[in-house]
Amino acid sequence: MAIRAVVFDFGGVLFDWNPDYLYRKLIVDEKERAFFLSHVCNGEWNIEQDRGRSIAKANQIKQAEFPEYAEWITAFYARWPETLRGTLAEGVALMEQLEAAEIPLYGLTNWSDETFPYAWENYPLLHRFKDIVVSGRLGLIKPDPAIYQAMFERIAQAIPDLHPNELVFIDDVAKNADAATQLGWHGIHHTSAAHTAEQLHQLGLKF
Repeated sequence: MAIRAVVFDFGGVLFDWNPDYLYRKLIVDEKERAFFLSHVCNGEWNIEQDRGRSIAKANQIKQAEFPEYAEWITAFYARWPETLRGTLAEGVALMEQLEAAEIPLYGLTNWSDETFPYAWENYPLLHRFKDIVVSGRLGLIKPDPAIYQAMFERIAQAIPDLHPNELVFIDDVAKNADAATQLGWHGIHHTSAAHTAEQLHQLGLKF
């Protein structure tokens, strides 16, 4: 079957997000900074905000565990815009090529509901997606199959008689792309825009 829509992850594909951008300013010592981002405000902690945990609760939990780092923990979200450097030019160019070819585009992102509004207000490219599923709003995160199903159902409202193998999902995290493949979608592990474009061409998309 022909591909009828492409679904984009955002971080690492279209957006350049990295807490290190902020903490280079706050923690000069590289070893201490590495410890902080690995053991304090780390990915395991951050993903729970993407799942829907409030920032206030997240700070409370982590500050109780590491009271000596209380100020730096607060900074993670108080200065969160400084962790988002901007967009990734090659990823955006790929998105725009698909858009110009009139291929319907959707977004499926692990993102806190409390920080996503900043991106929505400051990056108009997000408004060009036909719909976006934000994990923090649903209380679900990739690679949980339920969040893909939620995305599928939203797309199916606009595209009649939609089948899973008519969707492509692009994500820079391999397990998230693999989860889409396991559900019958065409998951693409995004390592570069050129590689992703090649995969899309092999699926028959012309852009």
